[in-house]
Parts: sequence; structure tokens; C-alpha cells
Amino acid sequence: MTNRLKQYQNDFIKFLRSTDFSKAIVLTIAIVLPISIFSNAGKLEIGIGLAMGCLLSSPSDVPGSFKHKVLGILFAALLGSLSFLIAGYASSSLWTVIPMLLIMMFGVSYLSVYGFRASLVTFSGLLAVVLSFANISSGIEIWQKALLILSGGLWYLLISLSWYFIRPKRATEQLLAETMELTAEYLRLRSGLLSESSDMEELQKEIFIKQGELNERHERLREILLSSRRSSGNSGYTRNRLLIFIDLVDILELAMANPLEYQKMKEGLKDHREELDVFTQLTLKMAEQLDQVASALHKNSEVPENVIPKYVRSTKEVLLNMRDKVDISQKREALLLLRNLFDYQSKQAQKLNNIDRILRNLEVNNKLVYKAKEFRKFLSHQDYSFRTLATNFNFDSGIFRHSLRLSVVVLIGYLVGAYFSVQNSYWILLTIIVIMRPNYGLTKQRTRKRIVGTLIGGALAIAIVFLTQNSTVYAILGLLSLTLAFSLIQRNYTTAAIFITLSIIFIYALLKPDVLDVIQYRILDTIVGAGLAALGNLIFWPKWELQNINKVIADSVKANQVYLSEIDWFYHKKDKLPVSYKLSRKKAFLEMGTLSASFQRMTQEPKSRQKKLGLIYEIVELNQTFLSALASMGTYIRTHPTTRASSDFEIFYKAISTNLNNTINILEGKKLLQNIDPQISNAAKSLHQKFDLLAEERDKEIEAGKRNIERKTRYLLQEAYLITGQLEWLLDISEKLQEKVNRLK
Repeated sequence: MTNRLKQYQNDFIKFLRSTDFSKAIVLTIAIVLPISIFSNAGKLEIGIGLAMGCLLSSPSDVPGSFKHKVLGILFAALLGSLSFLIAGYASSSLWTVIPMLLIMMFGVSYLSVYGFRASLVTFSGLLAVVLSFANISSGIEIWQKALLILSGGLWYLLISLSWYFIRPKRATEQLLAETMELTAEYLRLRSGLLSESSDMEELQKEIFIKQGELNERHERLREILLSSRRSSGNSGYTRNRLLIFIDLVDILELAMANPLEYQKMKEGLKDHREELDVFTQLTLKMAEQLDQVASALHKNSEVPENVIPKYVRSTKEVLLNMRDKVDISQKREALLLLRNLFDYQSKQAQKLNNIDRILRNLEVNNKLVYKAKEFRKFLSHQDYSFRTLATNFNFDSGIFRHSLRLSVVVLIGYLVGAYFSVQNSYWILLTIIVIMRPNYGLTKQRTRKRIVGTLIGGALAIAIVFLTQNSTVYAILGLLSLTLAFSLIQRNYTTAAIFITLSIIFIYALLKPDVLDVIQYRILDTIVGAGLAALGNLIFWPKWELQNINKVIADSVKANQVYLSEIDWFYHKKDKLPVSYKLSRKKAFLEMGTLSASFQRMTQEPKSRQKKLGLIYEIVELNQTFLSALASMGTYIRTHPTTRASSDFEIFYKAISTNLNNTINILEGKKLLQNIDPQISNAAKSLHQKFDLLAEERDKEIEAGKRNIERKTRYLLQEAYLITGQLEWLLDISEKLQEKVNRLK
């Protein structure tokens, strides 16, 4: 119970120190100040207009580079002002409203083809169109309101930048800490692969999801850190955080590269379960250390003591004791896998030691040698040309369909509100634009959360109204609810919906005495809007994941193929690791995350649209396993002394590459390439003979009393066994992948 309370306390402190909460405070201040000032001056409508500008500009204020932050808020203010102006003048009659809603909703929403930040800017435009129906601050002209909205956006930008300059590092520190926490969770999940009691299929699904979340965090950190480095030069802070980020990416690769043949290792050492648990505990201890470091970053407190070196030493002692106790000739393969696991864990521990030294401002050996051109290669660049708009202007584009669907559903929502003379009918439109998303699963999820949150918020509001009718209490609760709603909207949508409902009800309660009617209409309009949004996504040109799954699978396989070619090049050259290697690794991780996310969305769609779901899951799992095996082989080659790549290796590489090419060709409807099976059989025999000869020589050494193995001999044995095993596994997976994809046709 004490631990749980301590966890709640830590979570609460993290929330108060989070950028979400600080942004909510900034937005609340930006809204309340002009309303208070102009209300006291008898010009409330001006204060409301400025507050609307703040509200419309705030969605685009998300962590990222300073340049993108400023441009995002500015474009949101401009689009919000222009959209309000057009919608305001077009709403004079039904005959102008209908074409305006269709054109504006489609046009503004369609701009989200320019990426995530653009979608936040477009939301400001959509919200401005809806608010034009609210008849807020009706004492001034529409063009004046539009100018006030623009001014409000600039006012919010000023307040936001002021807070940014006060705490410029906070967003980076929080994102870095969250990435550490996710990495720790990923390590814990991977440690479950050594457990006897784990449900492997369920565990793999969780690993897929967590890896996708990590890839997304890595992309955001790249944008912040690499953009900061380009703009500020080689500053100590940015350099150190970039070094930490690089270590976190390496930890992910090392975790993926941990020996994949867990079952063989567990079977070979089943009589040494207690010793195997020590290796699991080392991974868990590293996860715990990462969590503690993340907590220190969240709280801006002292870095915790680094206990990892002690655990690495004790684990190594267990490994050496096992080597001395078991019959090596009988358990050699399992011991080699275990040794490889310990090598990866040791390297992960070294990455944690690097992070610890960086945070303590101690000297680290790792130096950044990337040049400006190399930095830019790691950033995902968005094409903002007109060509992007033209390319997506067809029914194959998910954004095109979503924009068309949104405009039709919003129009239906407006007509429903007008026909039934619904009070505050714009709440229906507001619910639609907030809930509707390009994919069905997310829309369904947000619909459920919105309705549940609104009902709970309405119930709480009724209880408070019956307890008190004090306007001061309403004002305080409305302000507090508004702040909490803004801070929770990205963290917990259901809870955010509760506070959104409370804030709206209490704000209206200050203006109108019939607060119970407000609650009633708020709940009714939300249910109508949510229902229309969910139904619209189901019947109006839905873009099901199955329609695009072939391309997503092909993109992931292509990325794995490029990664494989980089590993092959490095194995032959053994030169300085090229930037292209890291770029191919990044691309493979991102495309695998995209494939996993696509599959997860498919599972949320109607059962009738989940055709061949089991087969697709097998393909996703095979592709993930292939990437892990690639990471394992690539990491081993990078971090261990190896011999020159043999012609046998090249034969395997060509066969695996051919299978991957054929997999892509099947997905794209192209002609298949011819396999080279006869050469593979001979190459496999040759590789196994090399290992057998080395093993025989080592057995003779043991018989002669030479128990301790020389490092060179150990590396030769590891390379012969592990590289051969990985090549055979990669070939087997690539063959299965081709066969499964062929069944997908």
C-alpha cells in the first residue's frame, strides 16, 4: 500500500512538472487575462475575441523545434482568423451555409496531408468554422472578430514563447525521460522471453506495440535535438542530450538483438533455471535503473546511484561458474547463446553507464562526429509543395476520403441541429470535428471515451449544482476544470472529456441561470455528434487497413532488405560504421512500427473487414522476427572482432535477398526471381564444418586440461556458431515470409 501511495505521489509530481500541465497553465493565463482586463473596462466582447484566438492557436503548440513551434502557432492563428471570417459571412443564410460547410470543412481538413503538425493547424481552422455558429461576442462585426482572433493568436504566441525562454529545456527533458521509461518497459517485456510462464504470443504483441511507441518518441527527439544542434551549434547541453539519445537508440537495438533462440537456450540449460534467472534479473535491474534516472529528470533531482556495474560483475561470475560446472562439449551451443546474451547485456550496461556519466557531467569517450549534412539525413522532412496536394487528390488517399467524409458528416450534423432547433447546435459540430479521425478504430475509441466522459462530467455537474448555486464557486471550478482539461487531453481523453464538460457547464452557468438545461443539451448534443461521427466513418468512403496492407508490408520488407545490404557491406569492409547503416536501421525500425500500427488498427475495425487477420498477424510477426534477427547479426558484427566474410556468407545473403525481392514482387504483382537452392545446401555444410572443426579443437584443449578458453578462440567459436545460426534463421524466415505473403493474394 505504501509503495502504491508513493507511486501515486510520483505520478502526481510528474504531472505537475509536465509540459502538458505547464502548457495548460499558459493557455489558461492567456485566456483569462484579456477577458478579465476588457471585462473590467466594459469591453467583454474584445476579451472573448482574444481568448478565442488563444484557444484556436494552442493545439499546434506541441514539442518540437523552436522554428516549427513558432510557425505552427502563427499559421494556426492565420488559418483560424481566415476560416472564422469566411464562415462568419457565409452563415447568413442556409443556401450559403451548405456550400460553405462542404468546401471549408473539406479544404481545411485536406491540408493535413502535410503531416502531423499541419493536422493540428487544420484543427484550428475547423474549430474556427464551428465557433462562427456560436454567436459569441455578437456585439462586434465579423471582420473585427477575425482580427481579434488573429491578435489573440499572437498574444498566445507571446505568452508561450515567454514561458519557453524561462524553461527552454523542459520539453526536451520530459521527452527524454518518457523515452527512458518506455525503454525500461521494453526491456521488462523482453526479459519475459526467458521466463517459463510467459504467454509468448501475447508477449510478442506487447513488444510490437511498445516498439512502435519507442520509434515515435525517437522521431520526436530527433527533431528537437538535431534541429537544436543545427541552430545552436555544439552547445554542451544539446550535445550531451544527443549522446543520451544515441545511447537509448542503441539500447533498443541491443534489446532487439538479444539472442532470439531463447527456447534452445532454455532447453539446453533447463537444469540451471536459477542461474538463468540471474540474467533476467540483470535486465530487470537495468530497466529499474532507467526508471530511476527518468524520475530524476522529471523531478530535476539528483541522479540515482548507478548500481549496474555491480550486477554485471555478479552475473559474469554466474556465467563463469556455469561454464566450470557443465559439460561444455554437451552444452556448448546453449552456453554460446548465453555468453552472447551476456555480451549484449554488458553493452547495454555500458550504455547506461554512459548516460550516468553524462548526467553527472563526467567525461565520456563517445564523441559526435556527424557533420551538418549528416544530421539533416536523420530528420524526416515534410514536402510542403503543391505537388503533395495534387498527389493526394484521389480516392486512394486516406486524407482525401477523411476530408470528404468530415465535410458531409458536419453538414448532416448542422442540418439535424437546424431541423430540430437544437439549442447550441454547434456543440454537435464541435463533437464531430473532435472525434472524427481518418481511421475507424480511433474514431470508435474516441467516440466511446467522449460519451463516457460527458456523462460522468454531466453527473458531477448536476451534483455540484444541487449542492451550491454560488457563482464564485462556479468560476473557480470552471477555471480549474478548463486547466485540467487542457493538460489531460493528450494523456487521458476520457478524463479530459469529463473536465471539458465541467468547464463548459460552469462557464455557461455564470452566463445563464438555467444550468440544468445546459447540462441536458450538452449531453444530448454530444451523443448526437458522437453517433454521427461513428456512423459517418462506417458508411462514407471508409479507408480500411486491408486496402493498404500490401503496400505497408512491402515498405517494411524493403526497409529490412536495405538494412541487410548495409550489414553485408560492413561485414565485408569492417571499416568505420557509415551513416547509411544507421539510416537504414532507423528506416527499418520506423517501417516496422508503421506495419505494427496498421495491424493494430485493423484489429479495431469491424469483423467483416478483418479478412485473413490471422495470416496478416503471422506476416507481421515474421517481419518483426526478421528485423530482430538482422539487428542481432548486425550488432554482433559491429561489436565483436570477426573474420573476413566468406563466400558461404555471400551465398546466404543472395538467397535471403532473393526471397525478400520475391516477397515484394508478389505484393506488387511483379515477376518472381529464381532461387539458388543447390548452392545454399553446400554453403550451409561448409559453415557447419567450420564450427565443428573449431569445437573439436576446443574439446582437445579441454581434454588436455586447458579449461579456460582463449579470447580469440571464444570469438571464433561465437562467430562460427552465431553467424551461421542467424543466416539459417534469416533464410528460413524469408522463405516463410514469401510463402505467407503468397497466400495473402
